Amino acid sequence: MKSILIMSMALIMAADTMAQEKRLFTIDDLVSGGSTYYDCQPERMYTEWWGDELVKLGVDECSVIDKVTGNATQLVSLSEVNAILRSYGKRQLSHLLRVKFPYPGKSLLMAEMPDEQVIVDWKEANIHSSIKFGNKAENKDWEPTSNQIAYTDGYNLCVAKADGKTYDISQDGTIDLVYGQSVHRNEFGIEKGTFWSPSGKYLAFYRMDQSMVTTYPQVDISPRVAELAPDKYPMAGMNSHKVTVGIYNAETQKIVYLNAGDPTNRYFTNIAWSPDEKSVYMIELNRDQNHAQLIQYNALNGQKEKVLFEEKNDKYVEPMHPIRFLPWDSEKFVYLTRKDGFLHIYLYNTEGKELAQLTKGEFEVIDFLGFDKKHKAILYTSNEANLIQNNLYKVDMKGHRTLLGNATGWHRPTISSSGSFVCDEYSSPEIARNIDLIETGKGKQLNLLTASDPWDAFQVPEMKVGTIKAADGVTDLYYRLTLPTNFDPNKKYPAVVYVYGGPHAHNVDASLHWGIRGWDVFMAQQGYIMFSLDNRGSEHRGLAFEQATFRHLGDVEMADQMKGVEFLKSLPYVDADRLGVDGWSFGGFMTINLITSFPETFKVGVAGGPVVDWKYYEVMYGERYMDTPQTNPEGYASSSLLSKAKNLKGRLLVIYGGNDPTCVPQHTLSFIRACIDAGTYPDLFTYPGDEHNMRGTDRVHLENKITRYFNDFLRPLNKDNNNK
Repeated sequence: MKSILIMSMALIMAADTMAQEKRLFTIDDLVSGGSTYYDCQPERMYTEWWGDELVKLGVDECSVIDKVTGNATQLVSLSEVNAILRSYGKRQLSHLLRVKFPYPGKSLLMAEMPDEQVIVDWKEANIHSSIKFGNKAENKDWEPTSNQIAYTDGYNLCVAKADGKTYDISQDGTIDLVYGQSVHRNEFGIEKGTFWSPSGKYLAFYRMDQSMVTTYPQVDISPRVAELAPDKYPMAGMNSHKVTVGIYNAETQKIVYLNAGDPTNRYFTNIAWSPDEKSVYMIELNRDQNHAQLIQYNALNGQKEKVLFEEKNDKYVEPMHPIRFLPWDSEKFVYLTRKDGFLHIYLYNTEGKELAQLTKGEFEVIDFLGFDKKHKAILYTSNEANLIQNNLYKVDMKGHRTLLGNATGWHRPTISSSGSFVCDEYSSPEIARNIDLIETGKGKQLNLLTASDPWDAFQVPEMKVGTIKAADGVTDLYYRLTLPTNFDPNKKYPAVVYVYGGPHAHNVDASLHWGIRGWDVFMAQQGYIMFSLDNRGSEHRGLAFEQATFRHLGDVEMADQMKGVEFLKSLPYVDADRLGVDGWSFGGFMTINLITSFPETFKVGVAGGPVVDWKYYEVMYGERYMDTPQTNPEGYASSSLLSKAKNLKGRLLVIYGGNDPTCVPQHTLSFIRACIDAGTYPDLFTYPGDEHNMRGTDRVHLENKITRYFNDFLRPLNKDNNNK
């Protein structure tokens, strides 16, 4: 017995010694913008596909990876590239981490400079081509076959070619008339405003007339006397902009516009070209967003040819993906839709007939990667294996699905030009970063990197992931619970609920450390229990899960979050009298909503960039989930936080970017005014000149500011856990 006791004491002392050797995090270790943040990130490998060859990018050289052994052989060095650039009087590169290899089998390396794009032939030791676009160019869109670039200069659209010529597609661009930029405020999967045809002969582009849209008076404080920096912002229920789609002929410089009819109260999304360049396909959506049509247009004259299919929903449809033609059959294409309740891949012919549903089940396709041309299959990721995972799959034209790569974790793969190979990068709760090269035919894997976790040198708090039932008593919701560093189950700890809660986002997944944010770890180190729950309305759980919040944003979400609070209170080590809540954007809306709806529950809250009243939010997003203020006055009234300002009892800090173009400052300022009128006392902080999110050192300042606020008003009783 004595020897066992001595051994136990020795083990305890050894464990204590190991814990003491591991250091605590600083905020700079955990927050992007911190001086030591990248030192605390797992080792990574930068890669780029060169046809079916995988190239490892480095500071001083690029190497091609042997697909059998994994060995890397130098392809070209920085000194070689710079010697060529120097001989032509070009700007030098400081590294090769962002170069591309756009032409399979050819010794051509592409590098983008601030004012031009250069293609170097490293074997011939010359400049293959260069395209100048000036240092004011934005939204650059390069087409490799024809080697030309579309870009915007201010509000106008231009095309630059390798022969040195530049063509102005528009010259009348203003804040009221915008060419070549993303439209509909980046909703419906829209990320850009130009779309090259397969050969580069034609360029489809957006033209946005927003002269009828209200102007929000943002202010630029950098001049000696502050100036207006107006932003066109269409609020829910008000006039939206009008979009038309042009087709520019790069050979003749002529333009035709698609004859889509009156664009008023319509959305034009997901533009795609036919392989023969004779047709342009576009999904058109009504303002109510409950009726979508896939329409084919003649690319030569802009005339409407036919409606291939349509989709309706009593709440909303949300087209996010353009059609994609099969590389081996130009008469068939695939389309992603949630028409059966989950996002899946469907096969159609060019007459609009549905030929097959290629994926099906109670899971969602998360990312469409492309085609395996050799095996006539589609490569994609989904959460079929587990609802908080994202795994790599292929599916053939008969709907046979095959899991590729590791069955755990969160994967972010890229595919080779033929789709015969995949560079599969992923992490899992225990794996910091892993990169495998996968042959998609037989699924053979070759490991290229397994990174160690830099957090192993630190005192990392314990994290637990599980499920609780939603407020409906049926639906499983995933949560993440993070315990304080040096956790003692016999003590009582304050808890902070970090919430987002809105669509197109989630907090809990099976990536490294369960997807935890660095600030949560820092707060656990301060002695807080951190809790996050993905309520109904969040992403990747199907249409019914998301649409549960329709027309009443905040109600279902809060009911689910309070189930999380109920779970927290059931834990013997949670101090139910010291609960806080924190969130940004939709999470800021949720934070204010929770602390004013349940003032006896939450003692402290920090709300960043919040939506305060949905009538102040933009048309496309706001009306999808709430309809208009005119058609849903009850919903808008019940979800407004202005009427809840009188309920505030605890300490609330509201933070916003001084030039936020997403949740405009009117939200925050209106809430502060309502609190003043109601005799309640929130605190206010702003980041002048910042937009919706703080970046760089401002981000570090933000997280420190939030931490101080909780420490001031929800400080742990056990101050030994504090890391000041």
